[in-house]
Amino acid sequence: MSDTEKLQEKQQSEELCEEDKEEQNCEQEVVNEPNLEQLQEQIAKLKDENLREHADFENIKKRLEKEKYQAISYAHEGFARDLLPIVDALENALLSNNEEINNEIVKKYKEGIELTLEQFKKCFEKHDIKVVDCQGEFDPSVHEALMKVDSQEVESGKIVQVLQKGYTIKERVLRPAMVSIAK
Repeated sequence: MSDTEKLQEKQQSEELCEEDKEEQNCEQEVVNEPNLEQLQEQIAKLKDENLREHADFENIKKRLEKEKYQAISYAHEGFARDLLPIVDALENALLSNNEEINNEIVKKYKEGIELTLEQFKKCFEKHDIKVVDCQGEFDPSVHEALMKVDSQEVESGKIVQVLQKGYTIKERVLRPAMVSIAK
């Protein structure tokens, strides 16, 4: 073999080596690139995550809207609770029956108290404040039992006497009714 032939052979083998290297690099690139299925799975996963994040956002938005409504709806709850002792005092003033005093001035006072109580009742109705019903069964969610008494007229567990009226505002209890129940 001559030197030129050897040189040509060497060049050919180098070319073949380079082609082999390129093929191997191409194969490695193909192996390293994600295939279509993997990309579709990744897209589906991202869509699912996006959908869940959107649902979470909508739930938070609804919850905040509800909390905002409740804050507005019950904003005057504390003020209403502060008015209850005043209403109680006015009702007690009407209940005190002083028949001895048959004075015209006392009659006018009682009439004024009755009118004031009517205005309170109208205002309470306007703001959805209601008196707790104390007829029948004891309900611990709206009644507070202060004592148990023996009663032949009322069945056990039923309300015998109302010691102080209870009130609700919408669905919340402003003040539970103070009652005595039968043993």
